[in-house]
Amino acid sequence: MKTIIDELTGLLAKAFEECGYDPALGQVITANRPDLCDYQCDGALKGARKHRAAPMLVAGSVVRRLADNSFFAEISVAAPGFINLTLSDSKIIDRANEMARRAQAGAPRAEKPETIIVDYGGPNIAKPLHIGHLRAAIIGESIKRLMKLLGHKVIGDIHLGDWGLQIGLVIAELAERFPSQSCFGDGYRDGDQLPPLTADDLNEIYPLASQKSKEDQDFSGRAHQYTFDLQRGRPGVLALWRRIWEISVGDLKKNYEKLNVDFDLWYGESDADKYVERVISIFNEKGLLENSGGARVVYVQQEDDRSPVPPVIIIKSDGAVNYETTDIAALYQREKDFSPDRIWYVVDKRQALHFTQVFRASKKADIAAGKTELLHLGFGTMNGLDGKPYKTRDGGIMRLSDMIETVTSAALDKMKASDFVAADLREDVARKIGVAAIKFGDLSNHRLKDYVFDLDRFLSFDGKTGTYLLYTVTRINSILKKAGRGAPEAAPGRLKGLYSPAERQLLLKIIGAADLFWLAAREKAPNFICESAYQIAAAFSLFYRDNHILSENDPDKKESWLNLCALTQVWLKLHLDVLGIEAVDFM
Repeated sequence: MKTIIDELTGLLAKAFEECGYDPALGQVITANRPDLCDYQCDGALKGARKHRAAPMLVAGSVVRRLADNSFFAEISVAAPGFINLTLSDSKIIDRANEMARRAQAGAPRAEKPETIIVDYGGPNIAKPLHIGHLRAAIIGESIKRLMKLLGHKVIGDIHLGDWGLQIGLVIAELAERFPSQSCFGDGYRDGDQLPPLTADDLNEIYPLASQKSKEDQDFSGRAHQYTFDLQRGRPGVLALWRRIWEISVGDLKKNYEKLNVDFDLWYGESDADKYVERVISIFNEKGLLENSGGARVVYVQQEDDRSPVPPVIIIKSDGAVNYETTDIAALYQREKDFSPDRIWYVVDKRQALHFTQVFRASKKADIAAGKTELLHLGFGTMNGLDGKPYKTRDGGIMRLSDMIETVTSAALDKMKASDFVAADLREDVARKIGVAAIKFGDLSNHRLKDYVFDLDRFLSFDGKTGTYLLYTVTRINSILKKAGRGAPEAAPGRLKGLYSPAERQLLLKIIGAADLFWLAAREKAPNFICESAYQIAAAFSLFYRDNHILSENDPDKKESWLNLCALTQVWLKLHLDVLGIEAVDFM
């Protein structure tokens, strides 16, 4: 099903061509002045010089060509050459009913589905998730969900940091606490007892060991040695690593689940490690490795670079590999296993140089196929009310689990006066409300921008907030339930007419939503989904205010309005699902 803008653009392009002008001039956009029209086209302005004709003349000839088209209630020219388009009520109704009949209410679908890998999350095992992991998780999850909705095969990979020095630090500390365990020596045998561990133990051990390594050179040396032993496959150390991995990943999954974030793959640097030697061989075979101060590097500077791009260090001077190397090995594995069309990395924008280096080296060695798009989707910083990176009151970095508890508690306080949620469900509903507040507060900003985390504002029932969206869904649930319309997820019925201006504006937001989904996909920016959801919710509020739905005496009008409520709910839930926000039935 074409989007409304695609359909309008097709009509305008044909009219331009029939008038002797370039059909590309027929591109239509949503009106900048919705008080004047629904959509507009500025092709006459763009094409005037090319066709050596006055913009008003060009626009006028196109408008005359479309004057009798039933698609429009009005089509006119506005100085200095804009074409203003107002849709007919019948077209709006027909399109809404067509959407209601289709699967997923006519959500857009890609003509040529692709395989896309989205690399997001990026936590280290043996360390607790903190708020610095939040943006990668929720932006990546939303982009993954959006591309899946459009029909692509999308693979989400968490890309764990599970093979580096942080593991060596934890093992070194455990060796001090449990010196008699065989895993720390050469006498380990499969099945030997390992040190007892919990997720809380790991969360306590890592920061302590990290600080100790800065103060104790001997301890630091042992941590590096254990890291080396792990990466060389020493049996006892490897067995302990597996235990750490299982405990840590189990804890990570619990926290991500609370955020409604999930991954198709739980791969990490350890999975890529087996391909490191092959990657080094490829660089060698292609003659790309060069000596630099004892290290082996690949030069990736290009003539048109405006600033220096350092060479990629593939093998350090001590013989170890760099994390650029493991990233390239992970890329090699992805090409080998999935042959993707695109690989997108949702990582802090401050890592832009790193990805430039990795992408260039990979393309230079043909490790990434020529057809594969490699793209770094950077994001900005979450700041506190003081405009600085968000901290706890004592100046520390807040754990993600603590943030979830904080927003859940704040949402529970908001629900104290509610009689609509059973006591045994309040905790779960409060978590969903709190997480919706966090996610929408983040995703409503363009991912590249820094933003201020303001929980009071995010939890507000008024304005552009996740709480407001959930409240709108519950309001529709209540209307449909009182009308005896059955389950909230029931398919929308047929609209019979347009009975009020507010109703028309709501339908315009709904039928225009598909275009914003495409825009969000093109820009890899979920904020367009947030804006679309808010516009629909705000338009519904005006429709609800202006029309007495349940007490309406005209049966056709009442049925049509209830069907419009159901269609609105379907599209709001579709938006929320793409944003990774769970709807609630009542609040």
